[in-house]
Amino acid sequence: MAELQEVQITEEKPLLPGQTPEAAKTHSVETPYGSVTFTVYGTPKPKRPAILTYHDVGLNYKSCFQPLFQFGDMQEIIQNFVRVHVDAPGMEEGAPVFPLGYQYPSLDQLADMIPCVLQYLNFSTVIGVGVGAGAYILSRYALNHPDTVEGLVLINIDPNAKGWMDWAAHKLTGLTSSIPEMILGHLFSQEELSGNSELIQKYRNIITRAPNLDNIELYWNSYNNRRDLNFERGGDITLKCPVMLVVGDQAPHEDAVMADSGGQPQLTQPGKLTEAFKYFLQGMGYMASSCMTRLSRSRTASLTSAASIDGNRSRSRTLSQSSESGTLSSGPPGHTMEVSC
Repeated sequence: MAELQEVQITEEKPLLPGQTPEAAKTHSVETPYGSVTFTVYGTPKPKRPAILTYHDVGLNYKSCFQPLFQFGDMQEIIQNFVRVHVDAPGMEEGAPVFPLGYQYPSLDQLADMIPCVLQYLNFSTVIGVGVGAGAYILSRYALNHPDTVEGLVLINIDPNAKGWMDWAAHKLTGLTSSIPEMILGHLFSQEELSGNSELIQKYRNIITRAPNLDNIELYWNSYNNRRDLNFERGGDITLKCPVMLVVGDQAPHEDAVMADSGGQPQLTQPGKLTEAFKYFLQGMGYMASSCMTRLSRSRTASLTSAASIDGNRSRSRTLSQSSESGTLSSGPPGHTMEVSC
């Protein structure tokens, strides 16, 4: 079992009012499954991959990632990497509503759009950062194109297809809950929703008042119809790159390898996630001169090898073993970093 490494969290430092936001360039490219829009920040750095993000259901790249990438301590990272924020079709700001009967791409097809984005930009490799449905899409892409992915940060990923019990629960919920409420239940835990904090109110308004709510429902349906990623511990289906698995403290399924819904650490804990991301990048050989602190014991962070996942260890506040399938293995020892925020 790899040595447990503890880190102390630095004080959270939001982007200062005087700091100038980065210039963004938005592009659209046609793919075999329709048009996809993406926004690029920064310029390519020699011998460095791009950071490519993919958002969760009910969000777009801004509502999903802006609090993280505008965070003060994140500026050191974004100065060293060009960023590409992909919006799922119909999720970008100002997107027109798809016509009745439009066949929305499956999550597998959304993953197959990414090569068109990289070809358009002439980028050869990426470090993927995905949340929920976006984490699934990036994992599928990495399985299909392992040579183009140097690392993955997967937040609240569920690699498993819905089982019969899940489908039954989903159908029953659909009889009594609106689409926005079901999506909110995917994004946040019941404890968070009941608390109705300012953050919850903000995202409830974003989703319920979204002019493209019909499009959001199509993305939601594709997520619920996802296939099993079929990760195999020590098998042929495995991620070949370093992986950082992240789950929020409020995630309702702490005993799952990857939590489906609950807690959005990129929104609620940008400081802790930034610190972990820096640590992850250093482990990949980037930003060696970055000043690092140590994550506190109260917010458990562990670096584990693929072998250590097999061992008997506490599951509390970490990502651990799942039901039968869905264990995410990432190759040689030392290639998996698990973080709870």
